[in-house]
Amino acid sequence: MKIVSEAKAHGGRQGVYTIESEACGCDMTFAVFTPPQAKEQLCPVVWYLSGLTCTHANVMDKGEYRRMAAELGLIVVCPDVSPRGDHVPDEPDNWQFGKGAGFYLDATEAPWAQHYRMETHILGELPALVANHFAADLTRQSIMGHSMGGHGALILALKNADRFKSCSAFAPIVQPSSADWSRPALEKYLGADPARWRRHDATMLIEDGARFSEFLVDQGSADGFLEDGLRPWLLTEACEKAGIPLTLRMQEGYDHSYNFISSFMEDHLVWHADRLNQKKA
Repeated sequence: MKIVSEAKAHGGRQGVYTIESEACGCDMTFAVFTPPQAKEQLCPVVWYLSGLTCTHANVMDKGEYRRMAAELGLIVVCPDVSPRGDHVPDEPDNWQFGKGAGFYLDATEAPWAQHYRMETHILGELPALVANHFAADLTRQSIMGHSMGGHGALILALKNADRFKSCSAFAPIVQPSSADWSRPALEKYLGADPARWRRHDATMLIEDGARFSEFLVDQGSADGFLEDGLRPWLLTEACEKAGIPLTLRMQEGYDHSYNFISSFMEDHLVWHADRLNQKKA
């Protein structure tokens, strides 16, 4: 692991790091905030997954999570959203696919399958590294994300309910298999058979029997992607049918930007901390 930068923040440390990723076959960059409590004890981990066109830096620079994470004693890990590098296949004129648009899955179709293995990177490669280099308690993990990253948080939580103690999202793509800005990506990464997309679609996973303890979702009412791309009511319908508790908060006047995310980031961190610190009966 190479240190790109480290700086003290709110008594803890904000770092940016690079590894040679075996999963993605390229160098991958990620950010980790460690709270001051990590000097003396293991701390729970919150994973934050970013949206289309983002890197680790968007939430690190604009998400405003450090003060509350330091107060609550949370490690916050912010991975990149896709593989990177000149040798990684891409569609440079398509912001909804390729670099910057990994969709948090392991691609199965050529030429994408060699590098686009974000699910393996986030579930296997990065946790092992975080555990080795930081004071992380991997028995207490939560996951959250925005937009494409909200999609990622939902599907990874549903497929790994024994790993994540809580899951929340800002403006998630809840049914990527039918939204115009995500369906083409699933087809290119996974092939033309829609049946293969179901394990990467939150509503379909729930329909097929996946369960999670509860979800928290914030959605801006002035989000330009709300009606065609995000459609949170589809998640509400799926959760109601499955008996999964969902708190969906429609935030009046907020859009899709980090002005929205940063306004409610502390709410989400407190919500996660409550669940990460619950004692077993």
